Amino acid sequence: MGKRIIQQRRGRGSLTYQVRTGAYRFKIGYPVKLVGEGKVLRLINSRGHTAPLAKIKYREGMFYIPAFKGMIEGQTIKFEQGEIKDGNILRLKNIPIKTKVYNVESRPGDGGKYIRTSGNYAEVSKVSDKEVFVMMPSKKEKGLNSECRAIIGVIAGAGRLDKPILKAGKMHYIKKSKNRLWPRTSAVKMNVVDHPFGSGRGKRIKSKIAKRNAPAGARVGLIRPRRTGKKK
Repeated sequence: MGKRIIQQRRGRGSLTYQVRTGAYRFKIGYPVKLVGEGKVLRLINSRGHTAPLAKIKYREGMFYIPAFKGMIEGQTIKFEQGEIKDGNILRLKNIPIKTKVYNVESRPGDGGKYIRTSGNYAEVSKVSDKEVFVMMPSKKEKGLNSECRAIIGVIAGAGRLDKPILKAGKMHYIKKSKNRLWPRTSAVKMNVVDHPFGSGRGKRIKSKIAKRNAPAGARVGLIRPRRTGKKK
C-alpha cells in the first residue's frame, strides 16, 4: 500500500506542516499613522527571518522593521518627512529616482510587503502622474501607488548565501527553526505506488499537467497552468 503524497499530508494540517508561532512572533510592518520620528531601541536576531529586525519606538507605541545595513541601536529615524537618509520612512512620491529602498508597500497603509529578505533592495526607476515605478530585485519594473511607503537603504545581512552549507546537519537546523519540511524526496525517485510521477519508467513523461477534476492523490505537477510549451 502506498503512502500519502506531500500535497495530501500538507492539506491534513498536522504539526509537521504547521508554522511554529514562536518563529514568527515579531510582526513586521509600519503602523497606518506614522508621523514625526522614532528611535531604534534594539536589534533582534529572529530565527524566522533572514535579516535582523529593528525594534522602533515612536510617539504612539512600537513596531518592527527589517534593519538596514549600518543601523545602530539608539539611532533616530524620521517618518514622512526628512532627508534621503538610510532608515527614513518616506512615501514613494517623495523619493528621488535611483534611490535604493526596501520593505515597500503594495497598497498604501498595508505596512510593507515587498523586499524584506536579507541583502535585498529595489530602486525607484521612474515617476508618472499616479504611479511610481520600482525596479525589483528580479530586474522587473513594478508600478505602485505614489502614496505607498518604503524605507531608504539596503537590508542588512547581505552575504548570507555566500558561504556554502557544507553539512546536512546545518541545513537541518536552518529548516527546523522555520518548521520547513526537509529533506524533500524528488517525486520521480519514489515508487509508483507512492506518487503519480514514481517508478523508474517514464521519467521523461509527456505531460505534468493534472486534469482539472483530478483527485488529491493525482493533482500534482502543473495545476491549471496559464500557458504551456517552451518559452520563446
